[in-house]
Amino acid sequence: MGTNLKVTLSLVGVALAVLTVALVVNRAGGEGVPASEAAQTVVRPNSHRLSTAADGKVTVVEFLDFECEACGAAYPGVERLRAEYRDRITYVVRYFPIASHPNAFNAAHAAEAAARQGKFEQMYVKLFDNQTAWSHNEQSQVDTFVGYAGELGLDVAKFRADIASPEVDARVRSDAEDGQRLGVRGTPTFFVNGARYEQDPTYEALRKTIDDALAR
Repeated sequence: MGTNLKVTLSLVGVALAVLTVALVVNRAGGEGVPASEAAQTVVRPNSHRLSTAADGKVTVVEFLDFECEACGAAYPGVERLRAEYRDRITYVVRYFPIASHPNAFNAAHAAEAAARQGKFEQMYVKLFDNQTAWSHNEQSQVDTFVGYAGELGLDVAKFRADIASPEVDARVRSDAEDGQRLGVRGTPTFFVNGARYEQDPTYEALRKTIDDALAR
């Protein structure tokens, strides 16, 4: 075997090894994020949980944008799954507002401000149930969200202060930064037990993935 051929085959072998490592890392959740770090990044101790499974067997994480039409389309199926599985799964919501959506950050701030008064889930539902009423409006919808806070019985003055606070903004951005590290590029993006869910986020497909995870 000639020297040039040996060198070429060696380079091909190295390239294949690098590609294999990259695929393993990506399948673990992130682009360039080691699997151990990805597992810690998908869910943080302060992540918002809509349900918690006592056995911790299955955790579903959704990176979402409250103004995203695809998230709104997935929402009814997600709610159906939450109603069916309840505390058999841990369901986690994480913020990933898209900059091109004019009120994506305001909506995420509203959810986080509500969370600071123990009403994250209620605001999450309120924002999606009314998405078509406030979304894709160039004008700020903060007053609309303050109105939702009043309907939910929140301290409106505190809510209004929190929605504009640097602390709430930092909390929202920390979720988005985790999503970026994990390779999230659009919403909704789901992870099931730390692995990125690659199929369409339909009720049927998500249900099968959850059932498969529960059966293991």
